[in-house]
Amino acid sequence: MARYLREKGHEVTVIASPVNYLTGKSSSRGKWIDRQVDENGIEILRAYTYAAWHRSFFHRIITFITFMVSSFFAALSVRKVDFVWGTSPPIFQGITAWLAARLKGALFLFEVRDLWPEFAIAVGVLKNPVIIYLSRWLEKFLYSHADQVIVNSPGYLDYVKSRGARSVRLIPNGADVEMFQSNRGEEQRKAWGVEGKKVVLYAGAHGISNDLGVVLDAANILRDRPDIAFVLVGDGKEKDHLMRHAAEMGLNNVYFEPPVTKKGIADVFAGATICLAILKPLEWYKTTYPNKVFDAMAAGKPVLLCIDGVIRELVEKANAGRFVTPGDPEALADVVKQMVNAPEECEKMGHNGKELVKRDFSRSVITASLLTLLEDMRSEHGRDNSGC
Repeated sequence: MARYLREKGHEVTVIASPVNYLTGKSSSRGKWIDRQVDENGIEILRAYTYAAWHRSFFHRIITFITFMVSSFFAALSVRKVDFVWGTSPPIFQGITAWLAARLKGALFLFEVRDLWPEFAIAVGVLKNPVIIYLSRWLEKFLYSHADQVIVNSPGYLDYVKSRGARSVRLIPNGADVEMFQSNRGEEQRKAWGVEGKKVVLYAGAHGISNDLGVVLDAANILRDRPDIAFVLVGDGKEKDHLMRHAAEMGLNNVYFEPPVTKKGIADVFAGATICLAILKPLEWYKTTYPNKVFDAMAAGKPVLLCIDGVIRELVEKANAGRFVTPGDPEALADVVKQMVNAPEECEKMGHNGKELVKRDFSRSVITASLLTLLEDMRSEHGRDNSGC
């Protein structure tokens, strides 16, 4: 999205952490603020962040707070700002974005990518009543003080409005179709050691919310199908536990692979027969538009969806995949068998999903909507049309 804005002549500065979300490791070069410029001319400021993401929830809060402070000073170093775009979760850097916008006389755009803290409460990660109260207060404050709130799922619209947002617009998740094209599927399956097998691919975070224990249980049910392999690509807090559990179960049909760079992701999807998207069976997750669903559709792969709600409606309406009741390993195993036994139907679903992304959810389409929104904001608030 930043590249698209640059192509249209706008200046973009991204303030981010040097700490990897999945591994908790820092790429910091020992600087409080590490300034970089990428090949597209996008300025990236890596602000110091306490690198202890995975130790405990307390350490995670400290990580959030250190970035909140350091990113504020990074924001102050940026000149000629028309918009400050803050994102949540975590919600704490929303304070930085709001304050920086007010100090610089810029418009404050607040993006809600997850309903935090409600998701954290539902999963059981956030339990302290004081922190819950303060988090909900902060959430309402940021929604009501933003010049514009954007959400990436239609399932968030009513909630955000009920929490005080004055102006809300949907800018959904999507994918860059070209990024997911590859003809190296055979080579990828060979690299995984699953030549000749039907591959059920999960590519993403291995965390508490992702419910990958259900995938192991489904793989256990399908251990008598040597033609089916489950490949889990990525990293996260739960990965070591999952690997130990799979070993204890003696699962020879589950393959754990490390995360890959964006340049390698097309080959990963090319190696898949079916792409799995899964979350815990929580009511709040029915509101989400998960990125990995759009990635799978962009790659032309059928989606095996263990997430109910608005994303199910989208996938089923497009006939781009099959739905399985979340938290049910037997149902998951059954639908896996049905899909691998129906290759022509799977190919059609993959084609349908790819066409849907091209038409409605490509990065260019989505970012064009964002640019229109920014121009509308500037007009509504009486700003001129020079710069961005």
